[in-house]
Order: sequence, then C-alpha cells, then structure tokens
Amino acid sequence: QAQLVESGGGLVQSGGSLRLSCAVSGSIFKINAMGWYRQAPGKQRELVARLVTGDSSDYVDSMNMKDRFTISRDNAKSAVYLQADNLKPEDTAVYYCNIVAIAGSGVINLWGQGIQVTVSS
Repeated sequence: QAQLVESGGGLVQSGGSLRLSCAVSGSIFKINAMGWYRQAPGKQRELVARLVTGDSSDYVDSMNMKDRFTISRDNAKSAVYLQADNLKPEDTAVYYCNIVAIAGSGVINLWGQGIQVTVSS
C-alpha cells in the first residue's frame, strides 16, 4: 500500500527559509497531482501549492504565495518539494503533503502525517 514520507520543517526565524520534502513509498502507476497544504491552529486546511500533471507540462495551482513558496517535483523519485522563503510568523502551521495517483486499487488520495513549521518573530 502506498504511503507518503515527509521530511523537513522545524523552527525558523522570520525571513528564513525551509525546504519540505515528500516521497511516495509503495507501488503507484501514475501521479495525477501532488502538492502541499497547511493548517494553522483554529483555521481550516488551505492549499499552498499543487502540481497537476498535464500532457506536456505540469499546471501549478497555488494560493497567492508564489513569490515565497516554490513547488517542484522529481519524477524519478516520485517526490515533491516545497521551498519556502522569506517566511513570516503567519506561515506557522502544520504542512501536509498530498498526492492523487492511480494505483492497483484505482485512484488514491494520499495525505502525509504533517510537518510542523514554526516561524518566530
């Protein structure tokens, strides 16, 4: 059964940078979309950035954070990364990796366990 393995995150000062990583373990046939969401205390989970697999290139779907958050993927490793720069205290949240893929059982929607990102002022 496919699972997501997340790494990165931690405590960083305002203006600092972090890189989150997420890789798929297990057997999948095709990744349809892969991305990052976050949930701050008392708030709903929100999209940070997502890559949707297209015929010739990926479509990037994100909130208005493109100037500070960059999403990328490594197809060979079935991995997705989130580079977060110029972090602000309001970016403090648990960040979740999400992958929609086709596996032996059909379409699967996987979530990582979540990574805490804390930005101090």
